[in-house]
Amino acid sequence: MEGDFVKFLGTAGARFVMARQLRYSAGALLAIDGLRIMIDPGPGTLVRCARARPRIDPAGLDAVVLSHAHIDHSGDLNAVLDAMTAGGHRPHGALFAPGQCLEGPDAVLLGYLRPHLDQVVPLRPEADYALGPVRFTTSVRHRHGVETYGVKFRHAHGTLAFVVDTAPFEDLAGAYSDADILILNVVLREPHKSPHVMHLSLEDAREVIGTVRPRRAVLTHFGMTMLKSRPRELAAGLSQELGLEVLAATDGLTLAL
Repeated sequence: MEGDFVKFLGTAGARFVMARQLRYSAGALLAIDGLRIMIDPGPGTLVRCARARPRIDPAGLDAVVLSHAHIDHSGDLNAVLDAMTAGGHRPHGALFAPGQCLEGPDAVLLGYLRPHLDQVVPLRPEADYALGPVRFTTSVRHRHGVETYGVKFRHAHGTLAFVVDTAPFEDLAGAYSDADILILNVVLREPHKSPHVMHLSLEDAREVIGTVRPRRAVLTHFGMTMLKSRPRELAAGLSQELGLEVLAATDGLTLAL
């Protein structure tokens, strides 16, 4: 596909859907302003690149953006970086990730890959970043078990925002109020009673979408309760209720920006 787009290589959310591969747990490929960026390369990302039609060559990637260290987001990080740089024979590209992903006991980047990259950039809350012509901003820190940030990409058609894993918090919608396309990780069909389950429910997504009112909203990263409730039908219900376009992503969906 030509032009700017996002391709959902996988739409699995949380451990059980990932472990059973009821949906693929690969990342999302963003093509924007002539660059190709992989978002959250979870387990199976390399396989999904190879099986995509047309095939996605990871050597053609310019960067990886990692929202946080959890395995369903970072499982294929090192494999993708190694493929992007041809095993170090063609050093280039960048990794943007929270500092917790890069240093300390929860670091997910293998040290030997660092010299293969032009940049390894720690993400901070509400900060601006650039990669060639591409500009993006991090959100406030999300309420999640590890250091986590959403990202907002500015492009010719507006702002594309990834609302990644988080428990709901005050002014979550405000952090993404300028989004024209809003991609939300919606793991839960109903709000969870445990404070340790830090994910958005369909009800939370409805509130965020209804407040932001983007041109288009896309639900993804589905847990078991969402899958059992048929995400496509749930998204159609939100579209009718809110009077704007809401889609449920499927594995392999390509969305023009």
